[in-house]
Amino acid sequence: MITVFGSINMDLIATTQRLPKPGETVSGTGFSTAAGGKGANQALAARRAGADVRISGAVGRDGFAEPALALLKQAGTDLSDVKQTDEPTGTALILVGADGENMIAVVPGANGTMTAEDADAAIAKLSPGDIVMLQFEIPAPAVERMLNAAREKGVTTVLNLAPLIEDAARLGRLADVVIANETEFERLAGEDGMDSAAREAALKRLHAETGQTIIVTLGADGVIAAREGALHRSAGLKIEPVDTVGAGDTFCGYFAAGLADGLDFPMALRRAAIAGSLACLKHGAQPSIPTAEDVAKRL
Repeated sequence: MITVFGSINMDLIATTQRLPKPGETVSGTGFSTAAGGKGANQALAARRAGADVRISGAVGRDGFAEPALALLKQAGTDLSDVKQTDEPTGTALILVGADGENMIAVVPGANGTMTAEDADAAIAKLSPGDIVMLQFEIPAPAVERMLNAAREKGVTTVLNLAPLIEDAARLGRLADVVIANETEFERLAGEDGMDSAAREAALKRLHAETGQTIIVTLGADGVIAAREGALHRSAGLKIEPVDTVGAGDTFCGYFAAGLADGLDFPMALRRAAIAGSLACLKHGAQPSIPTAEDVAKRL
């Protein structure tokens, strides 16, 4: 069983020919809404990969709550740990340029009500050997409690260091598996502007210090990881991206599902990298997440 302890949002998405500069207004070419939130995205990705998934999170009592949960419900995700609050359902305001790059502002809303007590309630339902997946779109004290409680109970923790918060490096040391993009990894390593050689050296150093599995996603260049004293690399697919907003979350969900399925580490990385690539071929975070059958065809 995978439990995702994280955020649930509605994404409000505008497409433009190019992203605006600060203070600039540009004309949009389209608008849509889609269910999102890093927690919900990763839960759906793990579920579409074939894992049994429960999500622990929060929504409001507003019109966004039902559509924010619709695809999770349709996929058969366990929603029994999703609470309703008087705060509005979280929202993400997303601009996507013609080249697939994006800008995002997230308003936490109900996600901000997640507490250490919610972590305790979620961990009470887990057994040793289960997996908990976390991100930083809910309050850091709740994430910290879950990381500590999971370790005490023998539950494997997978922490995605996104979005970056001030405490990311410290909290990152509490997880069994850390997944970061290049910028997030620099925060974890305490170094800025690393080239590929410096990144590899920092990855080896951190892995030796902590014993953690550390995975760094590199966009079009695939992924590099350190696990059990060895470095691993995996490539994604050569694609022309339409929208990259869901790629990272898709990678995380598919990777966690690979762990739950007992895949060997290189195959779990490879499958997750391919899934992340496929997620760039459609608009929207959740609508773009591929099915296990789609990914298997590319393997």
